[in-house]
Amino acid sequence: MSNAGPLLALDDVEVVYDGIVIALRGVSLEVPERSIVALLGANGAGKTTTLKAASGLLAAERGEVRRGRVAYRGRPVGARTPVGLVREGLVQVLEGRHCFPHLSVEENIATGGFARGLSRIALAEAIERVYARFPRLRERRRIAAGHLSGGEQQMLAIGRALVGGPSLVLLDEPSMGLAPKVVEEIFALVRQLHEDDSVTFLLAEQNAAAALAVADTVYVLEGGRVVLHGSATEIRRRDDVQELYLGVRTEGRARFRTRSEDTAPLP
Repeated sequence: MSNAGPLLALDDVEVVYDGIVIALRGVSLEVPERSIVALLGANGAGKTTTLKAASGLLAAERGEVRRGRVAYRGRPVGARTPVGLVREGLVQVLEGRHCFPHLSVEENIATGGFARGLSRIALAEAIERVYARFPRLRERRRIAAGHLSGGEQQMLAIGRALVGGPSLVLLDEPSMGLAPKVVEEIFALVRQLHEDDSVTFLLAEQNAAAALAVADTVYVLEGGRVVLHGSATEIRRRDDVQELYLGVRTEGRARFRTRSEDTAPLP
């Protein structure tokens, strides 16, 4: 771990859309370098908004950070453009994969290097590294991305993000719409990239079992607030998490205990 503070930090962040809709309410979290941090929560909990606040993509959806601070490598994200953040090693893989369907697999991968301004030789070397990680993409390199399966498109989206050699990947719902076996394969790749290439991940997921299997630290969001956080081991042991996310029936309330019941009042 780096001794210079977290790679990414959100401090008491409030996000508003269209000037009136509050999506995040005082969210604070840290992503240490060379870690995997998971964001768990149901649809609408604020996971995607948290990632977009970190990557500078809120403005595209008429959102803004109205309060608090988002910092990457100790510097405010708001002072940089999304392209500038990519050049500094922060890349987001959007929910739904968003491949260019009419471009080939290799053309899609190559687009990931454009923001980094890679030379032709450097780009070719980076693409080869992606193929080494994703042999299936090498086999389909000339095929239009729109003809790939959902799992292959997710691999392509991750591979495209890796071309520029990122330090931090924000990965939004990578399991969405995929068969369990494919989900297992995707998360095995996340673990491998983390262990072999020291890639840091902030991972937003509804599939708690998959996320908890790879994460070091977990934050649980409800209604735009962080209601729980701790190590993956601690979160996995909680009865409320087991019942609400892992399908294990326990006695008592089928909801999260809030901080007022555990340690301190919610903000």
